[in-house]
This record gives sequence, structure tokens and C-alpha cells, in this order.
Amino acid sequence: MQDLAALIRAVPDFPRPGVMFRDVTPLLADAGSFARCIDALAEPWQGSGVQAVCGIEARGFIFGAALAQKLHAGFVPLRKPGKLPPPVASVDYQLEYGSDQLQVQHDAFRPGERVLLVDDVLATGGTLVAAAALVGQLGAGLLGASVVIELPALQGRSRWPAGKPLHSLLRY
Repeated sequence: MQDLAALIRAVPDFPRPGVMFRDVTPLLADAGSFARCIDALAEPWQGSGVQAVCGIEARGFIFGAALAQKLHAGFVPLRKPGKLPPPVASVDYQLEYGSDQLQVQHDAFRPGERVLLVDDVLATGGTLVAAAALVGQLGAGLLGASVVIELPALQGRSRWPAGKPLHSLLRY
């Protein structure tokens, strides 16, 4: 993972003062490293019967769509408000610097469908926990989640549902 970590750019004071943003753009721009990243994200889920991968807007779309392809699963985008035609299911949540909402098409999953969540970063856990709630609201079965980067100092993992696997590739 060191080769992947070397491609993550630290951007101080973005999107606001005091925040150290972890930019995955250089990783995405390197074809071989991006492929290794997707392979590493897929590895814990091989043979688990993933039927749908949910990518969280926006960078989660990039990793999620590639991971869905790798796992031979469908891809479902979890979007910000106003991006999907109705009817949608939604959940409100708190971010480390504000509040937001996630939405998904109301018929995105079949009952009991085995779903994996994917995002680029786990910080305080609000977004990932909201995504898990949204999946459950529609009757799908949450297998777990994978993130490229985890920021353990922000304790987002502590908010994650007990007993559900949560894999991260890099920790800062």
C-alpha cells in the first residue's frame, strides 16, 4: 500500500481552515496504481456474493463503479439532493463541517439484495453511516463497506454498525 499512499496528496486548509484534505486525484491518474487500488478494495469481498456496490457522491462513484465491475455486481449511486428523478428515498446526516442529505432511487435494490458501500475517505463517519441507513431503509442487506482512506483520529469507525465489516486501505 506504500506505493498507493505515495500518490495521495495532502492539501492543508481545504475545504476550510484546519482541515487536511487527502486528494486521491494523483492516484486516479496513475493507471497501474488505480488498478492495484481497485484490486485491493475488491480482495476482502471476493466470494461474498456482492450484488450491488453503492458509491457515495462524488469520489465514491469512481471507486464504486470500478469495484462493481471487478466484483461482477451492479452499481448504485448514492447522490446529493436534486440529482435523481423522483421518487427517491433520502436520509439527512451531519458532516464534520455541516449537514447534508443522501438520496437513492426508491427501487434501487431488490429486498435482501447484498450491498457493499464504497467511498474515498472515512472521516467522522457521518456519510458512511447515512449510506448504511439508506440501504437498510430500502430493505437491502448491507454486507459492509470499503474506503480508500481512513482518518482514525476523527473516530468515524466508532459510528459504524457493530458486526459489519469495514475495510480501509490507507490510514492517516
